[in-house]
Amino acid sequence: MNLSDSPAGAAVPRRVGAMEAVLTHLRGAIEGGAYAVGDKLPSEAELCRRLEVSRPVLREALRALQVMGLTASRTGKGTFVISRGPVDATFGDCTAADLLEVRRHVELPMAGYAAQRRTAEDLDHLSRLLERMERESDTTAWVAMDTLFHLGVARAARNPVFRKVIEEIREALAGQSAFLTEPAGRREHSNREHRAIVRALIDGSHDDAVAAMAHHLDRVEASLASLVRPGPPEGERRP
Repeated sequence: MNLSDSPAGAAVPRRVGAMEAVLTHLRGAIEGGAYAVGDKLPSEAELCRRLEVSRPVLREALRALQVMGLTASRTGKGTFVISRGPVDATFGDCTAADLLEVRRHVELPMAGYAAQRRTAEDLDHLSRLLERMERESDTTAWVAMDTLFHLGVARAARNPVFRKVIEEIREALAGQSAFLTEPAGRREHSNREHRAIVRALIDGSHDDAVAAMAHHLDRVEASLASLVRPGPPEGERRP
């Protein structure tokens, strides 16, 4: 069975990566009820056979489902559906809404100050980091560099408090980045948004840097909204 004739009946978009296509299919099957909460997904071998993909591709998609909170893996038993759709996103001790609220209050002025105070060394560091991110295909490595990028902007602002705040929420930033990178297809968009931030820093434009960071956070918020639902139907999650 290929992805286009799956029991969930969801068409698979053309010109997408294999992992994204598998993720779209499995998420659609879960949200559409083909796999109910509490159901065990077919084995990896069976899913690879049905979807005609390699095991590494399938495992990436299964990891993304777990990050989204749709499934949970039980050692020796398999992967089970725990929700029809993510109802909230929590990164460490903070929700997505908490994190975004703080990021807007911190990273917008931080970007403005960075545009005014950045050094040639800061610009070189951020430009080189962004080039690496644009070439990187491994999600884990890209997520690590994503947090380093925001930390680099904080350092360019020349205020140790900004840097300490970003370091304090660094783990949550990484969790949010991992949550969005594959399920929401954020990597290429994020690279372009980061590029706009770097251009504003190079130009030394306070207003452009603030606007570029605001646009970046707006897109993060929109991507989160596309993945979560307002609230769980009664009895959806099982203990």
